[in-house]
Amino acid sequence: MNAPHAHPHDHDHAHGRDHDHAQGTGRTARLRHRAAHLVKPHSHEASDKVDSAMESSAEGMRALWISLAVLGVTALLQTVVVVMSGSVALLGDTVHNFADALTALPLGVAFVLGRRAATRRYTYGYGRAEDLAGLAIVLTIAASAAFAAYQAVERLLDPRDISHLGIVAVAAVVGFIGNEWVARYRIRVGKRIGSAALVADGLHARTDGFTSLAVLLGAGGAALGLRWADPVVGLLITAAILLVLKDACREVFRRVMDSVDPVLIDTGEAAAREVSGVLSVTDLRMRWIGHRLRAEVTVVVDGALSVRQAHAVAVEVEHALLHSVHRLTAALVHTDPAATPGTEDPHRKLAHHLARAA
Repeated sequence: MNAPHAHPHDHDHAHGRDHDHAQGTGRTARLRHRAAHLVKPHSHEASDKVDSAMESSAEGMRALWISLAVLGVTALLQTVVVVMSGSVALLGDTVHNFADALTALPLGVAFVLGRRAATRRYTYGYGRAEDLAGLAIVLTIAASAAFAAYQAVERLLDPRDISHLGIVAVAAVVGFIGNEWVARYRIRVGKRIGSAALVADGLHARTDGFTSLAVLLGAGGAALGLRWADPVVGLLITAAILLVLKDACREVFRRVMDSVDPVLIDTGEAAAREVSGVLSVTDLRMRWIGHRLRAEVTVVVDGALSVRQAHAVAVEVEHALLHSVHRLTAALVHTDPAATPGTEDPHRKLAHHLARAA
């Protein structure tokens, strides 16, 4: 008997907020969950749900606006120093900061799209827009690396003097501090809400911080009369940017290819096995859609169960998954009947007939 159970909902109720960070599974968690239901009955109505995905999108938007403001102020201050000193290196750093601030635009569009409800054409919603934004950010990091390399080579071939070295050094420090703060903030929020694109954007901000350090070291070298110091350091920083680009590419590529942390699979399987009535877990798949996780699982139950009983087991499996796997917002549970002694599994029988027909 098969009892497929589709139960997509965000499942982040007022009584279950603490479960959002819970990773453990077991009997204690289930008893606590059931006790909470006695105090406040569980509701599946849309009006009674708290949309955690919406909240995380709002948090992502807040991170974008704050980082955009910080980088905007940093770039404007550096622009004033560029006009005063004529530093080409600082000009490149300023351009990087403006470019990094502008990467907030595709991410902002992605977060806004992610809030839209699913349609009959886009049945999973618009969460994948974040992956497209991540690709755009990776291309921006690559362009920044190319620009930094070009500036470094040009200055190496045609060294130039820098004026107002003290002010340039201060601007470089301000640029590094601003970018590093934004990088840490974006990466922290991106990991908390599960947004690979926001993490990649944070890594991009870190590359601009490296560029600011290059300006600082170049200014120090110029103060010592070493005109080649600035372009050589620029080339070294370009290499560092490429290393960050590799990490960003890996993060975004894995998300586009539906990669998930194997620990999440282990946690989900352990939670499903703990459910009363589940004999085994034969298949569990997860995928990211934006910063939300969806799961599909097949569990084996007693073949003598009725459809209603199998459905009840599927509901319990769904609850166990949603309360044990971080960022999981929907689960599709399918129940397979266990083959009883002396009978043949109907699935194998059907597969055998199809193979013979082929």
